[in-house]
Amino acid sequence: MPVRLLRDERGATAVEFGIIALPFFAIIAAILETAFCFFAGQILDSAVTDAGRLIRTGQAQQQNMDLAAFKTQVCNRLYAFFSCSGLSLDVKTSTSFGAADLSTPKDKDGNFDPSKFAYQNTHGSEIVVVRAYYLYPLIFTGFGLNMADQSGNKRLMSGIAVFRNEPFPW
Repeated sequence: MPVRLLRDERGATAVEFGIIALPFFAIIAAILETAFCFFAGQILDSAVTDAGRLIRTGQAQQQNMDLAAFKTQVCNRLYAFFSCSGLSLDVKTSTSFGAADLSTPKDKDGNFDPSKFAYQNTHGSEIVVVRAYYLYPLIFTGFGLNMADQSGNKRLMSGIAVFRNEPFPW
């Protein structure tokens, strides 16, 4: 009988899974979080590009769009991944493509600072920079897998479009 107990391996699989379960689920969570971040970033970038086309073609100027109206246009293209209240937009002209400001505005502590954002009405043939930022809340931040780059376990997502307006006459 004692020899038989030493060879009993019926619970070995459960014990082995118990040992690797936590790292396994942590890796799965990290993969999902990374996938959601990339997907959300692509949605934001696509929304900025699509809404920026309204400025590029002169439709925004003809409709006298302001920041709120343009923000609505961007938000309509964001689906359910974003809350429009957390979206920050900046639309400005630039003297050249090389002089376009593509930097992320941060305060002295490295936190996102949209205080100087504005919506500038543009004219035909001007170079325009449209920047959109969103503080995306992260869910899985434990086990050293935190992708947050802002306080409050949030990651700053950005979508930027730089283009020359079509030569519309208005």
